[in-house]
Amino acid sequence: MRIVTFGEIMLRLSPTGYERLFQSDRLTGSFGGAEANVAISLANFGEDAAFVTRLPDQAVGHGAIRTLRSFGVDTAGICFGGDRMGLYYQEKGVGVRDSLCIYDRAHSAIAEASPSDFDWDSLLSGADWFHFTGITPALSPVLADICRTACLTARRLGVRVSCDLNYREKLWPLSAARPVMAELCSLVDVCIANEGEVRDLFE
Repeated sequence: MRIVTFGEIMLRLSPTGYERLFQSDRLTGSFGGAEANVAISLANFGEDAAFVTRLPDQAVGHGAIRTLRSFGVDTAGICFGGDRMGLYYQEKGVGVRDSLCIYDRAHSAIAEASPSDFDWDSLLSGADWFHFTGITPALSPVLADICRTACLTARRLGVRVSCDLNYREKLWPLSAARPVMAELCSLVDVCIANEGEVRDLFE
């Protein structure tokens, strides 16, 4: 089975163990993102997994591609553009202290993508499954349209579509998310969500 995922991969900076941010003078860098993580997991299970995104054509962007390739993910559909990769800082929770995630992803390469960056007929050729999450259309109205085009193309080509709602209030309010996700989820075969997300987004 060939699965194509689409979304943002970011640089994650984390303190060691359960330390707070800047409790020490050292942070560990790695790459992460919902759809990229799905592609890596599928590749680890031996599936033919591809990840599609837009990255800056510089050392950090190429580092992310090398990491994806090291897990066996097909990165041929990644395009280049923009000046920066999204960034987030993450603390691990412990005891009564919740985990902490601080995003710095405004004006990232994919957030400033345009429809012409992605040829979905080519990207989904030979695919069995297309997967995205509610994080991606939250990044910009243009990305919401790009997700819609991808879903419509997948349906035309007979590719199964799945969406993890994954609502993040830090990215967009419910008033903006509801109409967008209602339209997109009308185009999917499998919707992954918890009861709270379904209640909030679909009322």
